[in-house]
Amino acid sequence: MDLLEALRQRGHDVTLATNLPDLADGTGVPVQDIDLGPKLSSRTRRAVLRGAPRLLWRMAQLLWRDRPVAATLVHFKKEQLLIALLPARLTGRIVWAEWGPVPPALRRGLPRRLYALAGRRASAVLAVSEGTRRTVVAAGLEPGKVAVVPNFIDIDTVSYDSRGREDLRSQWGADRSTFVIGCISRFQRRKRNDVVIDSLAALDGDVILVLAGEGDEEPALRRRAEPYGDRVRFVGGVRGNVEAFLSACDVLVFAPSATEGAPRVIAMAQLVGVPVIATDPEGAADMIRPGGGTIVSPPHDPRALAEALIAYRDDPARRRREVECAREAALRQYDPARILGIVERSLGVTNG
Repeated sequence: MDLLEALRQRGHDVTLATNLPDLADGTGVPVQDIDLGPKLSSRTRRAVLRGAPRLLWRMAQLLWRDRPVAATLVHFKKEQLLIALLPARLTGRIVWAEWGPVPPALRRGLPRRLYALAGRRASAVLAVSEGTRRTVVAAGLEPGKVAVVPNFIDIDTVSYDSRGREDLRSQWGADRSTFVIGCISRFQRRKRNDVVIDSLAALDGDVILVLAGEGDEEPALRRRAEPYGDRVRFVGGVRGNVEAFLSACDVLVFAPSATEGAPRVIAMAQLVGVPVIATDPEGAADMIRPGGGTIVSPPHDPRALAEALIAYRDDPARRRREVECAREAALRQYDPARILGIVERSLGVTNG
């Protein structure tokens, strides 16, 4: 949404087609409500096949109403595969946005061949990270059409929130000496939030872990955290309040899934000024550079994570050095003019 809003502000006509119209709340991006059906997965593939003709017809109708369409930006796999079946006079230039690695199921056999075949219609592919780019190319798309384009972030609006820090730490019962570990994540089994909780077994002293998020795994995570009492806090989602939450933390821990793209929360933490520790390189290798954060080794190891946390807790000067290094790198990496220029060239449009 940030990307679409930025393109709109540069003078481009943009429309979001989605079954979640509230995504555009607070922006000037017009929305076309469309029933997309279930996401493509091993569990839903039969339902997706049955519903594909109806969805293809709905997509064609939407594009017909908005004609002429210069470019169509697509990022769900099902829609990427289907839109290749529509004529160019409806779709305009097709551009894929890949926000994470190609799923393993699409990297082999018939699914890979179908993915690569549909990819021939794509004029360009925007891969959120170098790791994502490698999986796209390995799945059969032409390397020359795949560009690495980081998440679009309005860096001028992301900053440290001193009032938010005071207010939230007071709510959490953390004083100036408390070492606060933050974690923003979806509570799903594939996310390794269990590792973050288990690291407390090797952490003593005035330390609390604050987990922000929602998901099916929350009850299991709460049970896992019971031995640590009020040293672990669950605070729900922090959408719209991310900067205040990050500002209240002394360090952010991110425990990625095996198919992570480029976690936006890492970039947000770097811009706010919070050191980041990742429990695995997946999705973080392009974002956390030497001297600007830590990637734990061995991966997803609670004791190794605890050792890293202790090192940060006991060395405030290191935290300050790494924050400065990471913020400078983030300002370069997420420069809006550079990113929008790449996106516009990929879409085949000029600055409006």
